[in-house]
Amino acid sequence: MMEMEIHQENSEINGIPGSASCLYDLFCTETPSLNSQSQRERWMISGPQERLDNLMRQAGNKYCADCGSSDPKWVSSSLGVFICIKCSGIHRSLGVHISKVLSLNLDDWTDEQVDSLVNLGGNTVINKKYEACLPTYVKKPKPNSSIDERSDFIRRKYEFLQFLDSEENLSCPFIPSHGRTSSSGQSSSSNNIPLPEKKRYDKQTTKNRIGLSFRNSWGRKDSENRTAKKSTSLAGMVEFVGLVKVNVVKGTNLAIRDIVTSDPYVILSLGNQSVKTRVIKNNLNPVWNESLMLSIPESIPPLKVIVYDKDAFKNDDFMGEAEIDIQPLVSAAKAYEKSSINESMQLGKWVASGENTLVKDGIISLEEGKVRQEISLRLQNVERGVLEIELECVPLTQ
Repeated sequence: MMEMEIHQENSEINGIPGSASCLYDLFCTETPSLNSQSQRERWMISGPQERLDNLMRQAGNKYCADCGSSDPKWVSSSLGVFICIKCSGIHRSLGVHISKVLSLNLDDWTDEQVDSLVNLGGNTVINKKYEACLPTYVKKPKPNSSIDERSDFIRRKYEFLQFLDSEENLSCPFIPSHGRTSSSGQSSSSNNIPLPEKKRYDKQTTKNRIGLSFRNSWGRKDSENRTAKKSTSLAGMVEFVGLVKVNVVKGTNLAIRDIVTSDPYVILSLGNQSVKTRVIKNNLNPVWNESLMLSIPESIPPLKVIVYDKDAFKNDDFMGEAEIDIQPLVSAAKAYEKSSINESMQLGKWVASGENTLVKDGIISLEEGKVRQEISLRLQNVERGVLEIELECVPLTQ
């Protein structure tokens, strides 16, 4: 019975048209041992992390889809591309409705997420689509490109879809770089293609810093200070100085929005980034235990937390909000990196008071080399509800 189910699953995979079959066939080609039926079956029934590791080793996924940096450690699960740490910060700024960024090492992957990644096709397939009409005068970023160069290219590629596959756009607005020739006849005919009106947008970010260690990720040279000052005229400029991993643990005694219960989920926002948890049905004391990642801007805004009740046929109902000052956590991380402390200890705390939403003091501690903070929030602008969250500063190099 098990053998029949495996054969059926393989049959479905091999029968998928387009990117999924291309990705699987490419992986089999690059891994000759998988050409045997038994090896194919083993690959399909292996765990999500093992399958993810196999996808990471594909030739097209060994380099960042946007700048070509080697050994990318991040993935846009919604777009299906493997990206580097520098480009991942730009992807987060696009919003989760365009690009949802996950870590290959820090996030827990499910079979469904890996299946979705397989179906999207990987870097080679996705770049053929989103860079099909890339003109010769537009240069892709390189591993040492600045953040504003990355931001300009990534937004044009994924947000404004300026280089999209001609089949998706019906008419290709640019002359593809692989299709241009020096023939005057071809050039004159191509020039008759009307170019779309350029869309206005604010450039993101100046220069990002990736150190060899977490300590270096918080550091800043005087020359970089001068560079940033020169670029202050760029609206929407963002420079990321670290990452914060937010584990939404649970809610307690949340507000009722559906007669006797609610279907709550949480949205986290930091600057112009936002991520959200899954919906938990019919539960006023939901347990998410769901970790989400956000980039920390240099000018550190509060982490905003909003809880909603999911509704199928009308707008989602508001269930409360709160703000978290992550400055104490970042300051503790900076102080730790300047010290030689190795043992676990308390580094500081965010004191509960009538001026904030804390139920109790938010203790900042050092555990196994990680700077963490546990916070219990009293939701505001709602009749009741408490949310428990764990924060952790993550090295940029991970």
